[in-house]
Amino acid sequence: RWPSKRLAIMNDLCRHGIHRVTLVIVVCVLCIGASAWNSQAQTLKSIDVETFETWMQNLSNWGRWGDDDQLGTLNLITPEKRREALTLPRDGELVSLAHDVETEPAIDNTRPFEMTMSGLGDAGLSVSDQWTVSYHGYAHTHLDALCHFSYDGQLYNGVPADSITVEGCAKLAITNFKEGIVTRGVLIDIPYHRNVEFLEPGSPIYPEELDNWETQTGITIGSGDAVFIRTGRWKRRAVEGPWDIGSHVAGLHASTARWFHNRDVAVIGTDHGADVHPSGMDGERHPLHILLLVAMGTPIFDNVDLEALSRTTTERQQWEFLLTAAPSPVPGGTGSPLNPIAIF
Repeated sequence: RWPSKRLAIMNDLCRHGIHRVTLVIVVCVLCIGASAWNSQAQTLKSIDVETFETWMQNLSNWGRWGDDDQLGTLNLITPEKRREALTLPRDGELVSLAHDVETEPAIDNTRPFEMTMSGLGDAGLSVSDQWTVSYHGYAHTHLDALCHFSYDGQLYNGVPADSITVEGCAKLAITNFKEGIVTRGVLIDIPYHRNVEFLEPGSPIYPEELDNWETQTGITIGSGDAVFIRTGRWKRRAVEGPWDIGSHVAGLHASTARWFHNRDVAVIGTDHGADVHPSGMDGERHPLHILLLVAMGTPIFDNVDLEALSRTTTERQQWEFLLTAAPSPVPGGTGSPLNPIAIF
């Protein structure tokens, strides 16, 4: 399964009568280039505290949209950005990015979704159900609010972490995203890029690979985009069963935060919890979460299911789409389960 640009190069060479031996050499070079990304991405780079502190300072969006900003990088989704995104769909095909709720206990689902039915057997004409869900973690598709993580006693934009009480988040709660997210979504399908079914646990993704993806696809990530990174987590789970994702999973190295910052990405989504585990930083399991939520004010979609999206984008060779998503407006909430929709 060759990326489209490599196939285009081969076809051009054949049309222009390049000698067979020369073509074989070129093909080998292209293959070696792909393999180089595979092996390079397997080595975990360590992060020391001084480097992390520098990233926290240099990537900070504190004050960028005012001292009382509650939206963070969602400010980048302007009315013009929404109007542009609305022109993307061609035939109206819909793809859900939510994973069906997991009701069975597993090593990656220690707090299963519960549903209790009521009204069964009653004389009335209706039945109802009650849900119980603890959605943060590695099982349920959800959106993190900006008050979900703190660092050194502070939330995004310098809001004191102790402003969070038993009543919830006084600022930066999920209610700030009540109007929803409508923008251009882009899938960066790393297993497709590496020509594998899924990434093996512990495999980090670096900024250089994201650069290479842009080169291969011809798509440039821009201001206000929602970027989804597929590792193939749900595919691997279906094939090999659940595993301890909190300790060992493929994902984004914290150094990718600068890549997203430089492109003014509005929101990030992955098929687990974004950070590669192990993270490469002693004493901190979620350095990317902290950089995104606390320094940059960038909300995160966790545990989105990108398998159907991967099939659709591969078939179409189209990596961009209209994204719509809206959380439940829970006052003081640290996030919300939701069902993001891609429209082609």
